[in-house]
Amino acid sequence: MLKIHNPYNHELIKELPLADKDDLEKALDHAHRLFQDRTQWLAPHARIAILEKAAEIMKAKVEELTQTAAQEGGKPYQDSKVEVLRAINGVKLAAQEVAQLSGSQVPMGLTEASVNRMAFTVREPIGVVASISAFNHPLNLIVHQTATAVAAGCPVIVKPASTTPLSCLAFLDILKEAGLPDGWCQSLICSSDIAELLATDPRVSYLSFIGSAKVGWDLKAKLSPGTRCALEHGGVAPVIVEKDSDLEQAIPALVKGGFYHAGQVCVSVQKIYVHQDIVEDFCRLFSQLASNLLVGDPLDENTEVGPLILSKEVDRVDEWVKEAVVAGAEVLCGAKRVSDTCYEPTVLYQPASHVRVSKEEVFGPVVCIYSYEDRDQAIREANSLNVHFQAA
Repeated sequence: MLKIHNPYNHELIKELPLADKDDLEKALDHAHRLFQDRTQWLAPHARIAILEKAAEIMKAKVEELTQTAAQEGGKPYQDSKVEVLRAINGVKLAAQEVAQLSGSQVPMGLTEASVNRMAFTVREPIGVVASISAFNHPLNLIVHQTATAVAAGCPVIVKPASTTPLSCLAFLDILKEAGLPDGWCQSLICSSDIAELLATDPRVSYLSFIGSAKVGWDLKAKLSPGTRCALEHGGVAPVIVEKDSDLEQAIPALVKGGFYHAGQVCVSVQKIYVHQDIVEDFCRLFSQLASNLLVGDPLDENTEVGPLILSKEVDRVDEWVKEAVVAGAEVLCGAKRVSDTCYEPTVLYQPASHVRVSKEEVFGPVVCIYSYEDRDQAIREANSLNVHFQAA
């Protein structure tokens, strides 16, 4: 059994059975049979109707979905509600995209052999989709990885993060309520070993993976021949702040970008390069705003920064911060545990280039500020790491 705990207070939320190899085989066989039998394919108008109805059902369940996401994932209530609204919009966009899945005419007559001939392309579903998801957006990521497959007419099997499967199950129930026939969107609550078997099975035509680069690239190397994939990993979202920047506008946005969901976001702002002429004022204002953020229970509507997903992540973040301080980084605020589940919003100034907060994705509530004089040098430093997802 898989035990789902509230990451803030460790309360047990629910227990779920773990899928084994037999469950995996049943799910794959069902999805593959659906795809092989063209008489069971969902017509475009049916896909549109199902997704539009799903969005309407979600609208009526915003509060319920918000509570579920905040409770299992630890993202503060106010941000979880935004996630739910984004997820609803994502379902709507998937429905709208069905009309764009069209082929095109291929120009003929360009060679003598093609005179008086006609050619065109037709877009068809690619096949069974395997989606492996992450914890940090427990509803919105699932929408990205399943509603899009439904829109394309592909059977999809989704493996949610083991820490946050409840939002996934809630969305699949909504799809079923909206009229999606059995087998077109299945969940697989399973171990990493079973998830690997899912991703690498030859019946899978497309893998959507959101998670660590190490796991993602390893899975890609093991895919069956012809299986396509999309891998979403992470980065440190470097930002360069020039001396003529409007700090009143920039700083609140950067604080939000750095400490949203306690930094557990693939586009979380981790490294900020600030021109030396304004770095003193920037550090003062940024750290003041960061230190005033309210840390606590994600179900409290006033909370701005919630827990890390697991207590061991608090230990890791604390270790990385201490390493940076020992190597000479100046602590502008934070650098302390609030509890075994929460860590203070932390701002470090000029951590050394060789410490982990400077060269790896922290995935925690830590922002590093670096002073620069030459913009080209700041750009080189911002581009120096092997992780690239977002920059500003």
